[in-house]
Amino acid sequence: MAQGSIPSVFIDGEAGTTGLQIVERLQGRSDLTLRSLPPEHRKDPAAKRDLFAEVDLVILCLPDAAAKEATAVAAGLGERAPRLLDASTAHRVNPDWVYGVPELAPDQAAKIAAAPRVANPGCYPTGGILLLRPLVEAGLLPRDYPVTVNAVSGYSGGGKSMIATFEEADDAPAFELYGLGLEHKHLPELQHYSGLTRRPIFVPSVGDFRQGMLVSVPLHLDLLSGRPSPAALESALSAYYAGQEFVRVMPAEPGGKLEPEALNNTNLVELRVYGNEARGQAVLVARLDNLGKGASGAAVQNMNLMLGLSGANQLERAA
Repeated sequence: MAQGSIPSVFIDGEAGTTGLQIVERLQGRSDLTLRSLPPEHRKDPAAKRDLFAEVDLVILCLPDAAAKEATAVAAGLGERAPRLLDASTAHRVNPDWVYGVPELAPDQAAKIAAAPRVANPGCYPTGGILLLRPLVEAGLLPRDYPVTVNAVSGYSGGGKSMIATFEEADDAPAFELYGLGLEHKHLPELQHYSGLTRRPIFVPSVGDFRQGMLVSVPLHLDLLSGRPSPAALESALSAYYAGQEFVRVMPAEPGGKLEPEALNNTNLVELRVYGNEARGQAVLVARLDNLGKGASGAAVQNMNLMLGLSGANQLERAA
C-alpha cells in the first residue's frame, strides 16, 4: 500500500453470515475501498487470483478447506500477495499466523498491525481466553487446572443452516447442548491461548435467540494458587485489561442473573466474577455478541490495526 493511498479490501465469502456482517460494518467508510467480485465470478479461481493481486488485504470468510486454498493462491502471488485475515478455524494455532485478539497480551495489537497473516478468533474462545489468560499469567490459576468452559450462543453462530432451522422450521429446540463428543473445533485455540497445559472440557449450547453469548468458567477457590478471593480474581482481570477499549471488567450484579443479548451489535465484551467466598467457589462469565467481538466485529478491529486505520468506534459500534 503506497503511503497516503486509500487501502483496498476484498472479503472472500462476503455472502456468508460473517461476511455480510463485515460488509454492513464497513458501509459508509471513506478510509478504505471495498472490492468485490460479481456473483458469477466468485468461484472463478482466475478472477479471484487477479483480485487478490490488486488489493491490500483479503478477509477470508470461508470454510477451512477453502481458506487454505485461498491462502495458497495468495502465497503464489509472491510480492503481489495481499495480507490475509482469516475468519475460519484453519490457521488459529498455526505459528506462522498471529492470533487476532488484540487484548491477548500487551504487545498483541502491535503484532497484529505488523503481521502479513492474522487468524481471527472463534467466538467461544474469545470469551474463554479473555477470562482465563490473565489468571494464568498472574499465577492464580494453575496451568494444569481442570478447567470446564460452558457456553451458550445465539443460533446465528451456526451459520445459514442453523439460522434456517431456527427461523423457518417448526421443530427447532428452545435450547440444545451440542459438541458432547468433546472434540469441538474451538478447543485447540481455547487451550493454547489461555496458557493451559491440561485440555479443558468445553460444553457449548445454542438457544432460541438470534445472537448474543455467555461463556462461563466455574472455579474452586481452594484449588487455585493462594486460595484467592473472588475480589482478587476480579482485581487481576481489571489490572490486565486496564485501558482496553473493548474489554470491560464489570462488577457482579446482585441477584446472580445475566442475560446474553445486552451487547448485541457492539464489539464489546464484559467480564464478571460471581463468587461465594464462604463456599469457596466462583464463576467467571464473559458476555459478548457472537457476531460482534466473536466474529465480524473482531475482524474489523483487526483490519483496522493491519491497515493503520483509526475509525474504530464507528466501525465496531462501540456502545
